[in-house]
Amino acid sequence: MSAAIRFEDVTKRFALARGRARSWKEAFVGAVRRAPRDDDELLALDGVSFELARGDSLGLVGPNGTGKSTVLKLVARILEPSAGRVVIDGRVAALLELGAGFHPDLTGRENVYLNGSMLGFTQREMEARIGRIVDFSELGRFVDMPVKHYSSGMYMRLGFATAIHLDAEILLIDEVLAVGDQAFQYKCRDRIAELRRDGVSIVLVSHDNHAIRELCHHALWLERGKVRAYGETDGVVEAYHASMVAREEARLAAEAAEHAAEGDADGAVDRWGTGDVDITGVEFLGPDGTPHHVLHTGAPATIRVRYAARGRVERPVFGLGIHRIDGVHVTGPNTRLGGLDIPFVEGAGAIDYHLAALPLIAGTYEISVSCYDDTLSHAFDYHHRRFPIHVRGSAGAEALGVVVLAGRWAHHAAPEGREGAG
Repeated sequence: MSAAIRFEDVTKRFALARGRARSWKEAFVGAVRRAPRDDDELLALDGVSFELARGDSLGLVGPNGTGKSTVLKLVARILEPSAGRVVIDGRVAALLELGAGFHPDLTGRENVYLNGSMLGFTQREMEARIGRIVDFSELGRFVDMPVKHYSSGMYMRLGFATAIHLDAEILLIDEVLAVGDQAFQYKCRDRIAELRRDGVSIVLVSHDNHAIRELCHHALWLERGKVRAYGETDGVVEAYHASMVAREEARLAAEAAEHAAEGDADGAVDRWGTGDVDITGVEFLGPDGTPHHVLHTGAPATIRVRYAARGRVERPVFGLGIHRIDGVHVTGPNTRLGGLDIPFVEGAGAIDYHLAALPLIAGTYEISVSCYDDTLSHAFDYHHRRFPIHVRGSAGAEALGVVVLAGRWAHHAAPEGREGAG
């Protein structure tokens, strides 16, 4: 199968403007006195090579500023490579920055005709398409309003509807699916999947790994302008996700260490109790049994509470409170409700709360930890929402609500002759 897109050792540099001269004299003196420096250039892409077969789909992943949008602009011929070779075979339709290619003073309808003419379509050919474009965009009478009055969602609707009706053989999409209402996003995804089945080559830039997995056969991971990985989507996205989690773990660990170093100089209004039992630390253990700052939905997890009792304390009750960061109270288990009877504690020890599969949906949560007497009326130590934990979802995991229910779906067809029986 022939290639729709081929990058051969492509490098792209951008000049950085430093202290722009205000006159010809300043420019001349600056040129004489200053030798060119490497830091006057930004290396956006560095020796990038890949190939996309005709009818295939590619997802570009990576942190911000790693060259993903630059790749799209090279494919769209908006930019030229500084070195290397870009080979494109097919008509390209690009949906890049919101409003790109639209004249603000023209109406939506006029901009559709303008975009078509720039791709070589005649007035008659565009007239045959304009009805379908307006219908898909769902803009109605707003299509005859100047686009400078459009919201970002309206821009996205018109841009996407135009791009998919221009008989493109290569479709480029840069993050714009994140704009607009959810129903229209689903509609766009369905149309992209349809175009893919029809043999259109698609290149998608997105930070939504679910969208990349759903819509793309292959993925390219860019990191600091270099290809970090290229291949089947699942493998590349999993590797990228693991890298991002490791990076987040390192950042959160540094923040936790800084917070611990600051101590409780503010008077610790979120902690109270008699002090007969001190909660000395809380750890979130992952499936490997080691502490983490990031846990994963559906994976085994343990919350470990470390304590130190000043003397012998009879029948203490340890508890947890889990709040979503917006204040929603998720749950509040304790050792008594869980059936763990602790006759007494003395000295140092730890209490573990095991979860075979963490049910929390992706988000940030704050954990409260407490130790009470057996009447639950006297707090020995209470830490109110002092321990943050970050939960990340795996591919295909539920993303709505607060928790994942451990349920199973089943389908039972009605017996023959009983369709519609109630």
